[in-house]
Amino acid sequence: MKNQIFACVLSALILSCTPEVNEVPTAMVGEWRHHGGNHASAKYAALDQIDASNFADLEIAWRYQSADLRIPEDLYYATGDYRAVPLVIDGTMYTNTNHGQVVALDPGSGEELWVFDPQSYLLGPPLFSPAQTRGIEYWTDGEIQRIFLATLGKQLVSIDIETGLPDPNFGENGFVDLKNDLGKLEFEMNNITHGAPPIAVGSSVIVGSKIFDYTMLNRSPPGHVRAYDAYTGAFKWRFNTIPQGDEDFVETWEDDSWRVAGNTNVWTFMSADDEAGLVYLPVSTPTNDYWGGFRLGENVYAESLVALNAETGERVWHFQTVHHGLWDYDIASAPNLMDIVVDGRAIKAVAQVSKTGFTYVFDRLTGEPVWPIEERPVPPSNVPGERAHPTQPHPTWPLPFERQGMSEADLIDFTPEILAQAQELAKEFVMGPIFTPPIVQGSNGKRATIFLPGAGGGASFPGANVDPETGILYIPSQTRPYAMSLVEPPAGTSDWPYVIQVQRNVGPMGLPLVKPPYRRITAIDMNTGEHLWQVPFGKGPANHPALAHLNLPPLGSAFSDVSSEGGMLITKTLLISYLAQKDEIDPAAHGSILVAHDKMTGELIAEVMVDQRLHGPPMSYMHAGRQYIVVAGGGRDRDDELIAFALP
Repeated sequence: MKNQIFACVLSALILSCTPEVNEVPTAMVGEWRHHGGNHASAKYAALDQIDASNFADLEIAWRYQSADLRIPEDLYYATGDYRAVPLVIDGTMYTNTNHGQVVALDPGSGEELWVFDPQSYLLGPPLFSPAQTRGIEYWTDGEIQRIFLATLGKQLVSIDIETGLPDPNFGENGFVDLKNDLGKLEFEMNNITHGAPPIAVGSSVIVGSKIFDYTMLNRSPPGHVRAYDAYTGAFKWRFNTIPQGDEDFVETWEDDSWRVAGNTNVWTFMSADDEAGLVYLPVSTPTNDYWGGFRLGENVYAESLVALNAETGERVWHFQTVHHGLWDYDIASAPNLMDIVVDGRAIKAVAQVSKTGFTYVFDRLTGEPVWPIEERPVPPSNVPGERAHPTQPHPTWPLPFERQGMSEADLIDFTPEILAQAQELAKEFVMGPIFTPPIVQGSNGKRATIFLPGAGGGASFPGANVDPETGILYIPSQTRPYAMSLVEPPAGTSDWPYVIQVQRNVGPMGLPLVKPPYRRITAIDMNTGEHLWQVPFGKGPANHPALAHLNLPPLGSAFSDVSSEGGMLITKTLLISYLAQKDEIDPAAHGSILVAHDKMTGELIAEVMVDQRLHGPPMSYMHAGRQYIVVAGGGRDRDDELIAFALP
């Protein structure tokens, strides 16, 4: 207790201490209490029953068909890939469905224990179709235990973990209306919904939002982040991700654009330091993603990592990874909290991987960069009404985990014929360093600007994993160039002068335009910042007719959208993920391949064939002396299910 008081005194200038009763207990070994395993988003299970010697022996222990499949046909609406992250707490599994139902399961058999249905489907299909709910949040004060859910129907729900019933003391019979508390708005609230789980820190339940960012009209709401009392549901605070009125940094939204700009929301997972009482917000791009003439300036807090006092909502520190974003380089994944030792100095750090291919590393209490981050000049924009920011942040260390920027040296060159076609094709596009802005289609005879990484490349939704015992950060990423150009919308369809046109798969003979690897996994020792290893992930186009005679090694999956996959799991000895059979075996194949690598070397250990297409983040737990790995799969064909793997 003395140490806790001392820590509070030290941090009193920037933090208020969280009452001891509300501190989240450390998860027991073998449990999985939050979407990332814990609030640090390590996605790590300290288990080793499943190891290199027996991974190939894994078999399906049980399957759970989603409760959504029991929704009547006339009420069911289309859903996307099923990406839920199950939680395992005190011998019970809890998970959600795409429609936002919450279920309790026996983790040894998959038997359903209870179902809570918020009946969001009665409101009709959300604007976001297909619909998706990505997760739920667990909270306890040591006595009360709750599951929190942010629904597609714009509600925050508190569910009794034992009964599956709404908490009658929370909001209105367990529900809080999330259409409220966003401030005075003149926007279309149809454009906002929820998919990622809230995060509960101390007595605050903190909620982000998903905003439809490709509307043709400039009416999307701002993505302000709100907090509610975990006991009562009472509104506690709002943090304006687009500064309002006389708030700090409002001047970075020139010409009062803060009044009308939208998005700048937190649509992905958040992380938290429960001991310090801090929550970390990965903030996305403002409207519209690629033309910023209606929002000139740096646009703080867009595309920033923001640390807030979870009790009060006060900003402790922030770092903007992209100024005045024009590339959709939003921060798409949860920050990773880790304790590292750099040059003999112990640092409580936060590492944020990004679509840019950079890893931004900070002291998570103060926001001081662990290694220097330099502002470097970047190319200007020649688009009418646009003004690209003259510099962008470039971390000097660790080195990028992905290829950045595009030049002729990056063109695919396996044969002279392939290279010649790639060179001819490249003449049609603008190539340049990272942060080269988009062009108006046809400008100077060019079709588009090549973004590398593209908006779906770099490190996207799956984010990174942490091994807390070694301080190694593991990053799945994709080298996926996008050809992006601005075009005038059809007359009368938009109040934007320009909207984006995307060409994702540009290249000769149906191959990528750039050299491999096209998808990779990188391991970085965060105590030194050194890359330990990097391996291609997936076979890629090695068997393409133009390449088959070359007997190439794996090149990395070329066109699979890594942002739609769930990422990785780290255990005591293994790195576990999966690949799509359609990319590795046969374009007509439906299933996946569960894959294990040695986490210290990247060496491929074993593969297990699965008859379902997997999509969710893999997680692991121990139950009754048996280790399980569970992944969500299916979802587009009313085949949503959880699949549990274990040894025979």
